[in-house]
Amino acid sequence: MQVYPYRWRLSGSFLAHLVKATTQQHHRALAPLIAQLVPPGAVVFDVGAHAGQYTKLFARAVRHGRVYAFEPGSYARSILRAVVWLHRLSNVAVLPVALGSEAGLDTLNIPLKGGGSFGFGLSHLGAPSARWHAIAQEIVVLTTIDMAVGTLGLDRLDFMKADIEGWELRLLHGAEGTLERFRPRLLLELSGTALARAGDSLDEAFAFLAARGYRAYRFESKANLVSIRGPADGDFWFIPDGDSAALATTDISVVSSSREAQACASGTAEVVDRKGVRGWRIFSVSA
Repeated sequence: MQVYPYRWRLSGSFLAHLVKATTQQHHRALAPLIAQLVPPGAVVFDVGAHAGQYTKLFARAVRHGRVYAFEPGSYARSILRAVVWLHRLSNVAVLPVALGSEAGLDTLNIPLKGGGSFGFGLSHLGAPSARWHAIAQEIVVLTTIDMAVGTLGLDRLDFMKADIEGWELRLLHGAEGTLERFRPRLLLELSGTALARAGDSLDEAFAFLAARGYRAYRFESKANLVSIRGPADGDFWFIPDGDSAALATTDISVVSSSREAQACASGTAEVVDRKGVRGWRIFSVSA
């Protein structure tokens, strides 16, 4: 594997990445759910903000709140800052730091594709992934969620999204005080392969959150939030126990098992409303 120091340069691929980030909106299907889970006055941490696709969704949802977009990578951050400026997202602050279990310095690995463009969406801390023939590296500042909350002087944190290529459990270890104090709702991308870079596993990540009273749900287009039975790869919404406002809102349906979710998708279940709480009536579910 070839390793190069990171250097920004104006290139056709950079302009293409900038245009795509500015003109396209990914994750549109999640916008209604985000609007339900993230109130207008919320404080949101977008960790691993990348080129700002989630940042834009959060900024629109928290019209009277604040979004802190954490992005340690210089390449991604140059695009993110342009997106924030061009979309006039005055409620977004971009923070040039990585988040983990302790403060310090670390090395960020940015994959280099065959044509020389950056695969910056897969940038990661830890040992470089063997799948790449070449990478660029830069030194980044590392801090913790708890330290960031203290430095910013926050008295609330309502929602946190993290997609940081395997460092999610490290981030959670550095957020124990914040999780206990504010009980934020979470959206985490978890991958067993990526977590292994940090010496962690899916079982450990799910167990960490379960021990702190968080339940995991998966988004499905026909069933909104579907509870899951065990650790798996994917994007998961973690809701703290006792958060009745999240689970009782009329625009969020929670299915208690994957079998019920399949029943809904096949037309053998329907949404019912009892005393303002949406649930499911199962007509028939095959064994």
